[in-house]
Amino acid sequence: MHDLFATHDALAVGELVKARKIGVRELVDGAIARLRELNTPLNAITDFYDGALLDKSIAAAGEGPFHGVPFVVKQLMADCAGTPTTLGSRFFAEQPVPTADSAAVARMRRAGLVIVGRSNTSEFGLAPTTEPAFGGATMNPWRKGLSPGGSSGGSAAVVAARGLPMAHATDGGGSIRIPASLCGLFGLKPSRGRVSLAPIGETLAGAGAQLCVSISVRDSAALLDALAGGELGDPYRAPPAGGTFLDATRRPPGKLRVAFMRKPVGGAPLDPVLVGAVERTAMMLADLGHHVEEASPDYDAAATGAAFGTVMSANTHTNIQIRASGRVPGPDDLEPVTRLYAERGRAISAHDYIRAVQTFHRTGRALGAFFEKFDVLLSPTIARTSLPLGTVRMDGLLEDYEEGLAPMVAFTAVCNATGVPAMSLPLEWTADGLPVGLHFTSRFGAEEMLFSLAAQLEQVRPWRERRPLSAVKEA
Repeated sequence: MHDLFATHDALAVGELVKARKIGVRELVDGAIARLRELNTPLNAITDFYDGALLDKSIAAAGEGPFHGVPFVVKQLMADCAGTPTTLGSRFFAEQPVPTADSAAVARMRRAGLVIVGRSNTSEFGLAPTTEPAFGGATMNPWRKGLSPGGSSGGSAAVVAARGLPMAHATDGGGSIRIPASLCGLFGLKPSRGRVSLAPIGETLAGAGAQLCVSISVRDSAALLDALAGGELGDPYRAPPAGGTFLDATRRPPGKLRVAFMRKPVGGAPLDPVLVGAVERTAMMLADLGHHVEEASPDYDAAATGAAFGTVMSANTHTNIQIRASGRVPGPDDLEPVTRLYAERGRAISAHDYIRAVQTFHRTGRALGAFFEKFDVLLSPTIARTSLPLGTVRMDGLLEDYEEGLAPMVAFTAVCNATGVPAMSLPLEWTADGLPVGLHFTSRFGAEEMLFSLAAQLEQVRPWRERRPLSAVKEA
């Protein structure tokens, strides 16, 4: 049990349970014990289930493909009956505990997952790191002093340390793919409307999405099969897939038209390590028979970034007002950057907000035209090779925060603004052994193609055997 998830992905563990080679209670109890050990150095899990709550979680698990597999749900964008959803904020720690699961969590349970805890996140998911004042910083198991990224850093740290085979993650500007890149994992952000956010209607003008970070491609695909589909009244729905996403991982992607970028649209040159990673990946794709050429979409990156800031600020202010139910945050209830974003959001006019959403749509049309010519766009996931703790601060000036944010979302945020799917794969490594994520973006609704390509790359350049040892030794 101690090292089960180093050798088995979630689907494989589910098969062990179905074959009665391991019992659900034995599996869950062993996983929680191991997670508690790992959490001492990592600080990745904010709440552990035990007692009656754990018993209910086990009883609620269906007999789907992940039957009995332990799972943690991020403290953002998803409610679990019986535990608070804090959004990584002290202000919401005392909120009434949800009495019902959100739609996606209910589907997780039906797929067989046993929720055993909640994972750490930055406050409101605003930072691409996981260092909230409430709960403290999560550590990257690959190296002391480094962040696992964010805002799904708690989930990514646990999976990277092989405490679980996969964990829930959400993505409003890169928060699945950024920690996947920094922690050596697979992470795919689905198309807008692929996974329902019910009971809320949307988040960030449709930019928010949820799925997981995982060791294997097939686990993410199978979980998307379980979560995909709309709920009554959803404002967006992605086009139906032609088959299952898991089946897509079992067939070759065919010859794809791949564009690659050596720098962000409208951005500065990259670290040579990242340029080299992109070039080697492009060569590998060409060797696999894909058509590869250098090209990038034509959109106004500065305008899209500004629009994102407008939407994020307005949503921060509004969400505080809605969730607070009349309570007013005290001086220590919110981190300084969160408070500044909320204050900025309060001053945003309806005209400015609508113009920002229109910018999202205009950028989406530009990407749509680009993907008429190409199937996939390749780049690094982030414009950094690592993220030392304290690089992106939530306790200072807004300008300093935005300066730290920019290289983290240079390739990812446009996918959220436009609603297209994108994924990060750990295909490269720095000279000193840190993972480097490669980012693949495609047209709206094209997750099947991305999963087929990811499975091909996973087979050609596997990563599962690469694992951090620091957290394991400390635990």
